[in-house]
Amino acid sequence: MLSNIRKLIIDNCSIINQKCVLCGQPHAREGLCDGCRAMLPRMPAERCPRCAEPTVGGALCGHCQRQPPAFDALHVPYLFAYPLNGLIHAYKYGRRLQLAGALSGLLTEFTRCQGHKYDLVIPVPLASERLAERGFNQSSELAKAFADTINSRFSDSLCWRKCNTLPQASLGRAERLRNVRHAFDVKRRCDGLSIAIVDDVATSGATLSALSKMIKKQGAKRVDAWVLARAFSLKT
Repeated sequence: MLSNIRKLIIDNCSIINQKCVLCGQPHAREGLCDGCRAMLPRMPAERCPRCAEPTVGGALCGHCQRQPPAFDALHVPYLFAYPLNGLIHAYKYGRRLQLAGALSGLLTEFTRCQGHKYDLVIPVPLASERLAERGFNQSSELAKAFADTINSRFSDSLCWRKCNTLPQASLGRAERLRNVRHAFDVKRRCDGLSIAIVDDVATSGATLSALSKMIKKQGAKRVDAWVLARAFSLKT
């Protein structure tokens, strides 16, 4: 109940005080005016039910047929393209923490339409070196808002990243899989739990799959991945 009251207060303040983070128009809902919100690049309706890659008729894609990811489904509302990619980049690397509310709002707006329930919501963890360098985990704010929206428990202590891997953006699909294969560990059993992993952007899904695999080894019944945007410009 307290989280709902807090959200109501934040939403009302946003409507009254916030300017659109893209165009500067006043009275923007959760940091984005209706016009800019309509410009955001939405995911195609027909997509792979496992990894969300666009496919004809929503069929299972070739990658998931040959080597399915460890997560059960990837849920994503937007493409990682203009103007959303600029907002995410500014939040993640430019330390524009004021964008957290607008980006979280986009994910939770999508979440409310889906009706999924989970026992636990977790962010993708950062390595200690990366966390110290960046100063915050960009996925944690998204995950907290997600958990509040579905009235689920949030935890940022279940999993940890054992090593600071190479940046995934510079690697091809096969290299991404190898890069994060042994990157994560889970601190306790997850027997019978349904768990949602939250991150900002997915491309190959390698990071989400590696983390999901470790969680399922600890007994989780189902692991879904939720991200704000999906990128597709990836070397083979």
